[in-house]
Amino acid sequence: MTERHFQIMDSYVSAPQVHAIAVKNPKMMGGPFIDYGGKRVAEIQALKAGTKALRSDLVELSAALASLDATLRSTAKGLSLQPVFENVPDCLRGYVELGYDVNNNASFRILEPLVYRSPLYNTVSQSLTLSVTNGDDRPFVLSTPRLEGPGLLHLHWPFDDDRVDELFRLKTRPETWSTIRDRLGLDEQQAELFRTFLTEAPPQPYEKYTGPGVRWRYFGHACILIETKSTSMLFDPVLSYTYESTISRYSYAHLPPVIDYVMITHNHQDHILFETMLQLRDRVKTVIVPRSGSGAIQDPSLKLALEHTGFRNVVELGELESIEFEKDCSITGLPFFGEHADMAIITKLAYLIRLGKESLLFAADSCNVEPRLYQHLHRIFGDISALFLGMECDGAPLSWLYGPLLFQRPDRAADMSRRLAGSNFDQAIAIVNEFRCKDVYVYAMGQEPWLNYVMSLKYTDQSRPIVESNRLIEDCRQRGICSERLFGEKEILLEDAFAFAGQA
Repeated sequence: MTERHFQIMDSYVSAPQVHAIAVKNPKMMGGPFIDYGGKRVAEIQALKAGTKALRSDLVELSAALASLDATLRSTAKGLSLQPVFENVPDCLRGYVELGYDVNNNASFRILEPLVYRSPLYNTVSQSLTLSVTNGDDRPFVLSTPRLEGPGLLHLHWPFDDDRVDELFRLKTRPETWSTIRDRLGLDEQQAELFRTFLTEAPPQPYEKYTGPGVRWRYFGHACILIETKSTSMLFDPVLSYTYESTISRYSYAHLPPVIDYVMITHNHQDHILFETMLQLRDRVKTVIVPRSGSGAIQDPSLKLALEHTGFRNVVELGELESIEFEKDCSITGLPFFGEHADMAIITKLAYLIRLGKESLLFAADSCNVEPRLYQHLHRIFGDISALFLGMECDGAPLSWLYGPLLFQRPDRAADMSRRLAGSNFDQAIAIVNEFRCKDVYVYAMGQEPWLNYVMSLKYTDQSRPIVESNRLIEDCRQRGICSERLFGEKEILLEDAFAFAGQA
């Protein structure tokens, strides 16, 4: 808030036309520019002033964290840290532990579970905005704030409010208008607009998979639904809405009414998106997330964040830990290297899914910076039927995502060197060869237009991620390996997954 959003708002107020020009430049996509055409300057000023007053506690917290970091860098030189505890800013006292690493570099650990039970955790800023959407184009989420306007219904509800579930049940379960209005607690003005969002036409019924094997469906980016006749799993849910488009796609309407497992690979906005997660909360039995607990400012706990926003069964999975379900089926967490700009982050996992004789590895944005890792994993887990791997191998620089969390800004060379990048051809083909994959799918490329508002990626045929992934696909196909770069929607049936599984 203090190190990015306030600064973007200040820049817009000072030079709104610069922002208006920048957002039209494809080379500036994803940059720190507000997309209101140089207008609504007074509203942006008011938003900053109101937020600063409403969340003065967070402004103080931000300054306190920077002060503590500066204190440790200037005073902690290898001697006991006990006296330094007395110099911890007051709002942080009792919420942080000070310590040295093995090279005598001092840092602090945030007691995250305790902070969530303190006055610092306040839901006053949580809210939802509802509107009709008829297309994929939306302002970039990390730089353009949501302002009030015609056709927008702003609901000041905390995310853990039961009304959130009541609201999104209406997608599939009808209610009378009087019941809807009473349960959601809408005033007269809200009710008038909200009623225009409703229809008496029921949605198409969901077609459950009842086959003997496995069906998987690609919903775009890293979102894939796996179903057997009794279990469903959804990976990294970021979904499109349903509207007329030239690009065929699955949407919310194609999800089962109950989802047994939602798996999150890592804490980036294109893999865990609250806009999607809140709409699914009521139908999800269990959310599986990577284990955290480092207490580092750059590595917050997904489990705690989800639990405090109303998700009731969140399970942390560690590296090489497994969850068994059905006969001959399991979910195993595997190490996930790279794609985090060399930040010390442990909240990330690839998932190996065993389904009878089929094994599918969802590696997300893993970058094969150390091939020995996959040699070790192959020795333990054997060959893999299908690999799903992201190859956005350019990646944004360190500061694009983590800049606001850095107490010391990197120079340009360091910033541009440390990228949020996935595997290139050489790195990807090494994984394919190690696991002797039968099928190879490139995914999580951000190509679908409904991802633009969280990723802002535009490729050409000459873009390095396209060139490198084309090389992988061609190399695999020449060797008889089924391979493609997923886009839009895809369905694959593995009807023989459980044939003879478990027999000697």
